[in-house]
Amino acid sequence: MYDVIIIGSGPAGLTAAIYTTRANLKTLIIAGSKWGGQLMLTTLVENYPGFPEGIQGPDLMMAMRKQAEHHGAEIVDVDFSSADFTKKPFSVSAGDKIYEGKSIIIATGADTKWLEVPGEKEKIGHGVSSCAPCDAPFFRGKNTIVVGGGDSAMEEALVLTKFANSVTLVHRRDEFKASKIMLDRARANPKIKFILNSEVVEVLGQEKVTGVKISTKGGSALGRKNNKTNEVSEMPIDGVFVAIGLLPNTGVFKGIELDEQGFVIVKDHTQTNIKGVFVAGDVHDSHYKQAVTAAGFGCMAALEADRWLQDQAA
Repeated sequence: MYDVIIIGSGPAGLTAAIYTTRANLKTLIIAGSKWGGQLMLTTLVENYPGFPEGIQGPDLMMAMRKQAEHHGAEIVDVDFSSADFTKKPFSVSAGDKIYEGKSIIIATGADTKWLEVPGEKEKIGHGVSSCAPCDAPFFRGKNTIVVGGGDSAMEEALVLTKFANSVTLVHRRDEFKASKIMLDRARANPKIKFILNSEVVEVLGQEKVTGVKISTKGGSALGRKNNKTNEVSEMPIDGVFVAIGLLPNTGVFKGIELDEQGFVIVKDHTQTNIKGVFVAGDVHDSHYKQAVTAAGFGCMAALEADRWLQDQAA
């Protein structure tokens, strides 16, 4: 029996574990077979406090994990499958085991949102990717596109420029959600070109990506001014990197109230609609989506779980 079971091992989950273990709460982290969250897929992190020169995302996550383990957290690198929140103690299934806990912190984060266009899913790993730090070396000397308009899209494009011959950023609008510093970096890179007011509507190729079809509305398509609506052009390309957002990992949680996008609804700070079940990080935060805010939410969830457990024991 654990005092706290934390589902997830990104900045939110690991920070929560540091706080619960220091509060002398017996803590289990269901880390998943691919532990560490989205930061395991990033390169240099420059905006996490305490690292003047920045730190590599995987290095930051390893430091957090070691800190949680140092304070006594038990970590299992198996995938979560289901939970029963209908009775206490709560039960969580992961791998081939069932674990019981007095309280739960959901910190499962969010995953890639794909384009959902013809030819995309079957070519994931064969020219379609969502992680330039992981796959950019496979595209050395090749031509690539990045789909998206936020900071993650800019970072994907910048990473690709270290390997690819060219990087074309395709965005469905003519304005960007990306921060000014990231957008300026992308615009200043001579390898990066932009196609605006456009969407990828199909990924071409048989066993691997050979090109894409792009639908353009009055924007600049393939370097040409295009004033026609919904003109579809084919663009030869070797790789497609998707960076259009994240989907919260909440589909497996029965009984937890979600909003229309699938994010967990928070009732009171980090409390869900089920007493004793708390939430932290990108799984409920659709606004900030930063490592430092995820860590902050992890701290909050841990403190609130501790107080709730004390109230139950009183």
